[in-house]
Formats: sequence, C-alpha cells, structure tokens
Amino acid sequence: MLFDKIKEKISEVLGVEADDVTMESTFIDDLGADSIDLVELVMALEEEFEIQIPDEEVAKIKSVSDVVEYIKENANI
Repeated sequence: MLFDKIKEKISEVLGVEADDVTMESTFIDDLGADSIDLVELVMALEEEFEIQIPDEEVAKIKSVSDVVEYIKENANI
C-alpha cells in the first residue's frame, strides 16, 4: 500500500516511530521536522518513487496526506 511505503520512508528519514506517522500528521508540528529534514525527505521520496518534486510543489506539502496525494497523482505506480 502506498501509505505504508511512504510512512516507512518518513520514519526512516525523520527518525520517528512509524506508529506516530498518520495521514493527518504534519511534518513540522507533529513529526518535528526542520527544513533540512524536509529536503532529505523529498530527496528520499524522489528516489523511491522515481519522480521529481518541483520546489513550488514542495512548498505546498505540509502533511503526510499531501505527500500521498502528490505521489498518487505524479508517480507511475
């Protein structure tokens, strides 16, 4: 399932428990990510799903559900 794959990657990159990652989780407020963490996460997701996420799209991504929706719409999965 797409969410599980993304959740695993978020947990790995941000160093949080996978159980703490929900669709409603926000990266900064709920998962404690900073700007460097977010850059690393975007790079990891781009590699995992073989996509490029433009900077203007990255700026719109605030929560896990935003990532799931973006990848559903833009990755060939």
